[in-house]
Amino acid sequence: MMMIQRARRSTAEGRAAGMSGQRVLKTEAVMLGGMALGLLLWELPSLRREARIWRMAGGFRAGHRYP
Repeated sequence: MMMIQRARRSTAEGRAAGMSGQRVLKTEAVMLGGMALGLLLWELPSLRREARIWRMAGGFRAGHRYP
């Protein structure tokens, strides 16, 4: 008796089981954006403080008075 092997899965079925490259890139972009937003929110109080010091020192009008 001759043994018949099963046909390999088609590429459409194989793609459904895993993630496509575009989906992985989108997921990574969302994660990176979320981390950047989290870092910005974490640093916001420090940035506000630096902006206040910069304004007290004269801002753009200070020119070359402060290095």
